[in-house]
Amino acid sequence: MLKRPIPLLIGISACALAIGTFGPITKWMSFGTSQPPVVPQETASSEMEVRSLVTLPAAARSQQLEAIAQQQPSLTRNRARYLLAKDLIEQGQAAKALTLLDGLETDYPVLASHIVMLRGQAYQLAGDEGKAVATWEDLLKRYPNDPVAAEALYILGKQKPEYWDKAIAQFPSHPQSIEIARSRLKENPNQPELLLLIAKHGLYLKDYGSIVENLSQRYGAKLKATDWETIAWGYWEKQDYGKAAIAYSKATPTPRNLYRKARGLWLDGKIPAARIAYQQLVNQFPDDREDTSLGLIRLSRLSDPQEALIYLDRAISKFRDRAPEALLDKSKILDKQGSEKSASQTRQLLLQKYSNSDAAAELRWTIAKQAAQAGDLKIAWQQARDITNNNPDSELAPEAGFWIGKWAQQIGRQEDAKKAFEYTLARYPESYFAWRSAVFLGWSVGDFTTVRNLSPKVIQQSQRAEPLAGSEALKELYQLGQDRSAWKLWQVEFKNIMKPSVSEQFTDGLMRIGVGDNLDGLWMISSLRKRENPADKTEYLAIRQQPTYWQSLYPFPYLETIVKWSGERQINSVLVTALIRQESRFMPSIKSAVGATGLMQVMPETGDWIAKQIKLKNYSLENVDDNIKLGTWYLDHTHDEYKNNSMLAVASYNAGPGAVGDWLQRFGFNDPDAFVDKIPYDETRGYVKSVFENYWNYLRIYNPEISQLMNQHLAAQQQPPNSL
Repeated sequence: MLKRPIPLLIGISACALAIGTFGPITKWMSFGTSQPPVVPQETASSEMEVRSLVTLPAAARSQQLEAIAQQQPSLTRNRARYLLAKDLIEQGQAAKALTLLDGLETDYPVLASHIVMLRGQAYQLAGDEGKAVATWEDLLKRYPNDPVAAEALYILGKQKPEYWDKAIAQFPSHPQSIEIARSRLKENPNQPELLLLIAKHGLYLKDYGSIVENLSQRYGAKLKATDWETIAWGYWEKQDYGKAAIAYSKATPTPRNLYRKARGLWLDGKIPAARIAYQQLVNQFPDDREDTSLGLIRLSRLSDPQEALIYLDRAISKFRDRAPEALLDKSKILDKQGSEKSASQTRQLLLQKYSNSDAAAELRWTIAKQAAQAGDLKIAWQQARDITNNNPDSELAPEAGFWIGKWAQQIGRQEDAKKAFEYTLARYPESYFAWRSAVFLGWSVGDFTTVRNLSPKVIQQSQRAEPLAGSEALKELYQLGQDRSAWKLWQVEFKNIMKPSVSEQFTDGLMRIGVGDNLDGLWMISSLRKRENPADKTEYLAIRQQPTYWQSLYPFPYLETIVKWSGERQINSVLVTALIRQESRFMPSIKSAVGATGLMQVMPETGDWIAKQIKLKNYSLENVDDNIKLGTWYLDHTHDEYKNNSMLAVASYNAGPGAVGDWLQRFGFNDPDAFVDKIPYDETRGYVKSVFENYWNYLRIYNPEISQLMNQHLAAQQQPPNSL
């Protein structure tokens, strides 16, 4: 069996794009595995001409760039010259590159410093070290405060150490300065100031954890409270919560630092210590609305019932934003104590005073499910309808809207069911339940039993998302596909890393994805939905209206390899892409805590077993081709086990065939939607929904025909279903 998926905080939201047409999976495969179903979209706009070429390999775009570079002076021509020169340098053709770069910084000032840097690289490539050095020194004179200067300082500092000192002093967060620090630490590891520099700015390094651990262990007694906060933040970002808690305990005792100390201890399994830490927070900062209010809720869950009620009452009386959650928790404790009347009164207070809260939605959904299980579909429908009316932004609202339709169907009210499905599809188009609603509306999107054999037509757009923060140079580099260069600039420009604005967080996500850090990049973008500040929410809602937002969240890395092995196994390639996104976020070398490895998170023992079946002798689970070859074989195997029911196959991929077989015996399979909700493993239940949500979003975003259909559907302005 394969591993359980890496736990990620990924959740997606709405967009006005959708899905498309289908044909037999062998249709496009008959053209050969070199014919992928996703192709760059051509554009006739001269302004976008160069940008539409950035995703192509250098050899595939060279002729078009050369033609554009010969045109009349324009921004498009400047972009073509820059991009072509960069390609030529990478191909070892220095003379041609120098011709293209000649005078370009005057014509293309937004990238002037980068152009001079490239010219120096071209001279070096041509063997003219003197001109290369002179060019880089000229860069330092003309652009002394430009972050690109750090790259020149790095190169020149190999001969003159004072240049390295200047790079660290002037551009401490630039990746080249981090590289200088690492190099000097190899020569002399007893330099705590360099370790601290890396702790502050080198979070992206693979060995970041060991570097910070070295700093903490060897020089902890000399560190300041602000240094400990930096170290704690680094541990927190790396999800090493136990060490983060220790570091936060040595930082300045702010509400946020004390909260993270307590939460880190809890996540590390140190419950008594966590309880004490939460008590320190609520006693030292009793009025803090953000951290103390949540700390009271957390503390109540670590306390005995009587103490818990005291903490919850304090939250209810002092913090209106937390009162609904506290009331719901209080009602549960009272139920367990047998105080049914008090529990009922508490729930009524929640529904009356905080009817629009997420806690009220959770209570309504609990009542709805209990009623449905008891066969009282009218009560179930009423509670679900109250969610769509009073709590439309709740995470439970898409599910409630869908089940309004299901329950209406079950009592023969087909028109009301149709309205409910139409509403869910329009109001929550990004959700798993939008896909399920589309199925019930008869859209050609594939059901659990038909998804495997479909071959969706999808078209990948060439336009990239626009970074919302950063310099004009950064934005220009990113739009030209110069992701590494843009990322380097961003490391210098991104100052507010511990508490970024919405635009900064979105930009940071784009930069991370650009250099292959999909795990954190996708999380940075998707977690914008968690913003609670009204202004932040408004800004986020505006961003997610852009198609490029969704394209950034649902990329197509390793497309040709996925297509090749999906075709070999006769499995829908979009389903495979959706599963890979959930398993690894397209990180080919990632490993889980239990050893599952690579894009499809194959366990080593499972990989060995599959390799014997297909007579594969030499392979690596970190190799993209090998991993997808093995993973798709196993996904084909799980499909065969369950007669091509993709829901059961995906569940088996995650939890193992033994578990799925047991669930089928226990729960039966009369209703697949009910079966999904009965899966007893929280992880697998969420996994199944996430994989098919991914599948739906890839189709929704990239299929032109259903995209148009979805736009028409959204324009209909469906209202919440009000009656069965």
